[in-house]
Amino acid sequence: MTRRGGLLLLISLLLSCGTGSEEPVGFVNLTQHTSSDLWAIWRSAQQSVALQVDLNPLQRSLYNAPPDILPGDARALQVVPRQISVASQPDVSSSVLFDATGVDRPDPTGMIACPSPCNVKYAAAYSRYGPEITRFAASWEFQGDNFSMILQYEFENHILQALGYSLQWR
Repeated sequence: MTRRGGLLLLISLLLSCGTGSEEPVGFVNLTQHTSSDLWAIWRSAQQSVALQVDLNPLQRSLYNAPPDILPGDARALQVVPRQISVASQPDVSSSVLFDATGVDRPDPTGMIACPSPCNVKYAAAYSRYGPEITRFAASWEFQGDNFSMILQYEFENHILQALGYSLQWR
């Protein structure tokens, strides 16, 4: 019995090695879309990063900076989501947006507050990487291709972050 107990202990130790603390693959889907929809958008983001790495779209749009575009990174095809929480957030009201930025947009504004360390105060969506989350303005959820494009951009950010790229201007 002691030999069997020792063998079981050894097997359980070996089986537990290497499991680390990585989260399971997938999403915490708090949207009104299916997990299959999110996976399709994730695969599009992988393909996009595998073809080209655009490191400064925000800097270009805000400051007319020259592009910082690198060749694609095939490692993107191996990056998987690790329980990324994906959810909508209520749009900021037009009066709040106007008071904070001087931008006049009708309700729903399509914008949410982007918490520090964002480069902007308001955005259509944002992501965080510890814990991994993606939030988007609720009014975008049923805007078809726009919803997919917004999430694809945020999923590209998750992939680029996992690959060690700077996200300073994304």
